[in-house]
Amino acid sequence: MDQANILVVEDDDIVALTIERCLRREDYRVTLANSGVEGLQQARRHKPELVILDVIMPGMDGFAVCREMRADPILSEVPILFLTARTKPEDRIMGFHVGADDYLSKPFNLDELTLRVRAILRRTQPKPASATSEQGEVEGAVKPSTGPLKNEYKLNIKGYILDTKSFELAIPGRDVVRLTPIQFDLLYHLMSHPGEIFSPARLLDEVWDYPSDAGSPDLVRVHIKNLRERVELDPRDPTFIETVPGFGYTIRA
Repeated sequence: MDQANILVVEDDDIVALTIERCLRREDYRVTLANSGVEGLQQARRHKPELVILDVIMPGMDGFAVCREMRADPILSEVPILFLTARTKPEDRIMGFHVGADDYLSKPFNLDELTLRVRAILRRTQPKPASATSEQGEVEGAVKPSTGPLKNEYKLNIKGYILDTKSFELAIPGRDVVRLTPIQFDLLYHLMSHPGEIFSPARLLDEVWDYPSDAGSPDLVRVHIKNLRERVELDPRDPTFIETVPGFGYTIRA
């Protein structure tokens, strides 16, 4: 199987070439762009599996590029990792608000960059086609259980029905919404463990596949906020994805 194609949008040639060498050692295919506009052009010509995006660039900055990608139906689900010298908490939160999957500050460690790239790609790349086992079961299918699973492809809690084949969520009294890959992964994890409370650190480990010393709790908080805005009747008073103060998040059966 071909390795993922990664687009690196970085106006500092030394940094860009360093990232390129690092990723090529891992056998990834790498495309470089030295401005936001060129990055969008490259992404639209050859849709990448991941974009590593600087924020501080002349002309169109990284936040604007991210907004453009999230508004583009072809690129809206391409994962984006910000790699930037903007290290203030408000910058990180802004990055997540505009649609980033992760945010890594400069100066950065090449091993940590590689770790995060691998984790993002594991979450977002298509899984192999389902295969039938000797017992006649479909490998990778969600098996029926006495918990929230109503059939082998759907989770149903409180009338919220998550289709694991289409990434669509049917909301009681409202339309069906199609979730982004990370929204699906996060909601699936919570719905698969009804009543269990997940801290941000645990979600980073179990959904984002990051070790305990990598990733930011802000990433989880912003994605929970964005998810609530899509699925809750009143995001300011959530009744589906609940917050347990001092502990984390849960969906009660």
